[in-house]
Amino acid sequence: MNNKYKQILFDVIKMTSLIVLFTLLSILFRKLGFPETNIVVIYILAVLLISLVTTGYVFGIMGCVISLFCYNYFFTLPYHTLAVSDPNYMITFIIMLATSFITSTITAKEKVLRETATEKSEENQILYQLTSSLSDAPDAESVMTIAVKSISRLLQCNTGGFYLGGQISSPLFIQTLGKEIIHRNTDDKEELRISLTGLREEYLESEDVLSFPINGRENLLGVINISKDVEMTTLESKKNLLHSIIENIAMALDRIEITEERANVRETMERERERANLLRAISHDLRTPLSGIMGTSEILIDMTPSPDKRQVLLKGIYQDAAWLRDLVENILSLTRLQDGKIQIHKEMEAMEEVIGSAVSHIEKSFEERHITVETPLSFKLVPMDAKLIEQVIYNLLDNAVKHTETEEEIKVILSYSSNSAECAVIDNGEGLIEEDIPSLFDLFYTSKTRSSDAKKGMGLGLAICKTVVEAHGGKITASNRKDKKGAEFVFSLPLGE
Repeated sequence: MNNKYKQILFDVIKMTSLIVLFTLLSILFRKLGFPETNIVVIYILAVLLISLVTTGYVFGIMGCVISLFCYNYFFTLPYHTLAVSDPNYMITFIIMLATSFITSTITAKEKVLRETATEKSEENQILYQLTSSLSDAPDAESVMTIAVKSISRLLQCNTGGFYLGGQISSPLFIQTLGKEIIHRNTDDKEELRISLTGLREEYLESEDVLSFPINGRENLLGVINISKDVEMTTLESKKNLLHSIIENIAMALDRIEITEERANVRETMERERERANLLRAISHDLRTPLSGIMGTSEILIDMTPSPDKRQVLLKGIYQDAAWLRDLVENILSLTRLQDGKIQIHKEMEAMEEVIGSAVSHIEKSFEERHITVETPLSFKLVPMDAKLIEQVIYNLLDNAVKHTETEEEIKVILSYSSNSAECAVIDNGEGLIEEDIPSLFDLFYTSKTRSSDAKKGMGLGLAICKTVVEAHGGKITASNRKDKKGAEFVFSLPLGE
């Protein structure tokens, strides 16, 4: 027997018991000599109590009719029949029936209003406690625990909740069983996400639960599972409040994820700032001794005759010091760019002159190398910060020199399109490893698949190139040559108006 029929049976028992009780009381009053008006009032009181203790209007009205018949049967002449000997009793019956009916209706209505007000008050209290608790919830687990408690209290049934956001591999499952909260992990995170993402229905119905998705501002954050034991009429009547609770849960989870993202960003920024400060301090300390080493070695080279073997050693010292100096300059440039201390001051410059200056510097550092430069016949001015773009070309050429043999060709090719200038640095060396290409311009990236000399660099030069080119509104790419062996680095700058 379901709850509905149980409630009807209890209401019938209550109504019958009250009518029997008040009929016996009325018989007692008659034996004690009380007037019939008191008996009428007793039956009206019975109807009033029936309306109070039963559900709805039906039992109150039935109580009116049955009370009238009982009064007629037990207390009007002729007794123990439904016949009426005195026509005046008809007026009494009508007044009694009307009074009982009105009293019953008003009482039942007041009861319904009171129950509705109590229900609304409880719902508001649930929503208030929910919002208050969610505002203080420190993490997603706390939010889901508050959620399942609130929904379980609202619907009076077992409720569970999965958190599907964040980076956790096994989402936490929280469920209420009566007053007990249980926690466990589950491994079907992706299956849940797939089944609920983009769900068109209000909920997903499975064998034993109704699954309501918790949708955040960008993606699915979780799911609320409501047991199928819930009364569907209760679920339907409280559906709006249930959706309000789920929306509050979604906002709380969004807030927690945003807070975690901000904390991670702040931590990353702080870590980057500390690393930049360390690099800057080391670089500044290295510049002075390196300049002294380079100057001294250059003087000693000039003072040493060419056939002397010591000149080879001195040139090695000079080249190593020059390499370290370039590394230090790259570190300083990178830290300035990251801190926003280097401003891009664009002026209309000839790209050919900037390329020529960079090639001149690289050939001075590597006297045995020769760089081929190809430029178009047409001449255009390009808006750029010439010093920074020269450093970009120098870094690309330096990278090409380090990854090619002395006899292998290195070319710089300049071309123009309708809205951009394109500069390509091409070599005939060993080329790029395909797995490395997507990460070449990342900070401190060095190839993991190719053994490299310590002097190949720290992965700063290409990162600086990308930063400078993108600050100019341009684009830089790396690829292997299609015509022959070798690598090709191409960057473009917008010509502007």
